[in-house]
Amino acid sequence: MKKTIILLFLTLFSVQSFAQKFGYIDSEFITSKMPDYKKAQEEMEKYSEKWVQDIQTRYTDLEKMRQQFQQEEILLTAEMKRERLKALEDKEKEVKELNNKVFGMNGMLFAKKKEIMKPIMDDIYKACAKVARQKQLMFIFDKASDISMIYTDPRHDYTDYVMESLGISLKEDKTQNNQVTKPKN
Repeated sequence: MKKTIILLFLTLFSVQSFAQKFGYIDSEFITSKMPDYKKAQEEMEKYSEKWVQDIQTRYTDLEKMRQQFQQEEILLTAEMKRERLKALEDKEKEVKELNNKVFGMNGMLFAKKKEIMKPIMDDIYKACAKVARQKQLMFIFDKASDISMIYTDPRHDYTDYVMESLGISLKEDKTQNNQVTKPKN
């Protein structure tokens, strides 16, 4: 859907004017060289590990409850069995809901990542906007995003300019990343 909208937009826009310039960046490369991004990833790992451990503890408790129920099942009355089964179902539902709340589509982990990464992504966006104004570009694509780029001409790669704008200078690493190995004949 996203690709279709972008392609439609590009087609309509290119019909209006043929002199529009575009470029692309590699946000994965840029972020891999940013110390703030590395710190943010470490912080996200801490949150993730904490939540994983908490949920794992709850699943372990649930399993202990199941084992205890199975061991005592023959000694329980019908009413006690129903109560224990209800307690097990409630506990399992609670653990699943927590797991979904934390790791689900718009869960706490997603929200935390968004919160932690927002300043970094804002810096990259500002640097892209600055480079776009300086180089008179209409569009800057992200090579690392969902948009499929089958071929990219290095002349249109503005990653280095964005990195320079962010105060990151690693030109020699970039050339290593872009080298294409030729197939052997």
